[in-house]
Amino acid sequence: MVKERAKRVIKAEAEEIAALAGRIDAQFEGAVEAILRCGGKVIVSGMGKSGIIAQKIASTFASTGTPAFFLHPAEAYHGDLGMAAKDDLLLVLSNSGETDEVLKIVPFFQDQKNPIVAMTGRGDSTLAKAANFHIDCSVSKEACGLQLAPTSSTTAMLVMGDALAVSLMEERGFNEEGFARFHPGGQLGRRLLARAEHEMIGFEKLAIVSPKTPAIEVLHAISAGKMGVAIVCDDRRVPAGIVTDGDIRRSAEANQERFFTLKAEEMMSVNPVAISPKMRLIDAEELMDSRKIHQVIVQDDAGRIIGVLPYRLSQKEKR
Repeated sequence: MVKERAKRVIKAEAEEIAALAGRIDAQFEGAVEAILRCGGKVIVSGMGKSGIIAQKIASTFASTGTPAFFLHPAEAYHGDLGMAAKDDLLLVLSNSGETDEVLKIVPFFQDQKNPIVAMTGRGDSTLAKAANFHIDCSVSKEACGLQLAPTSSTTAMLVMGDALAVSLMEERGFNEEGFARFHPGGQLGRRLLARAEHEMIGFEKLAIVSPKTPAIEVLHAISAGKMGVAIVCDDRRVPAGIVTDGDIRRSAEANQERFFTLKAEEMMSVNPVAISPKMRLIDAEELMDSRKIHQVIVQDDAGRIIGVLPYRLSQKEKR
């Protein structure tokens, strides 16, 4: 019985969402154009459940290139209207279009000549008539069997808010890099904005050996470094090559009994891939993917090694 109820709710809301596509009209297009022309911020407001949806829409706008913030209508009526500037636009949500707290703040925005976009479920409501643009979010029924709890109606507003946000970001040409700049703490932000110098293992923590280091000492250095690689450097910290776990296995197979007489220079891979400390993490990741390697050396302008960027650091930043 519980499963059937849950399926009924999901089906009911899905049907109402599908019906929204038929309500994208000139009013919706006008709202998008008005927001694009807005010289200030989009103020998003709503009361109760509509207010919670309004907060989500404001957050989505702000992270996708449309400056926006949520304004609680009751708090606005008691002083927070001072947050609104003359270049701002009001996007206000109310399913009935008759929410008292919402209607009380509308005259202020009308007097200040701020454009008003209303999202309601009733085109003949007071709020819809007061707005410059009305976005129809009406539903035929709530998913709640009692037709009391806002369910389908709030979902419709949420989806219509996403339609607005995505339309705006595409009209603005908003791209991955712009998104990352507003999400520096997220995975995409770190991949696009972080540089090799931010994520590399510094020189002092690397397994460094000289070209003449015996094979046994190279093994110990690799084990101690815990990165599966030793960097072969001269006295100027200029890398001559690297010795990886794979190099060790290949050298052992090829040389067998004389393996422990080998020096680092006889086992190393020459001309290791090196990058600038300023290279973006995403570019370093693509380089390692294309070369099928597990680390790259980070060098300064003089060619001296300053660190190593392991693939594992880049790999964990994938979305």
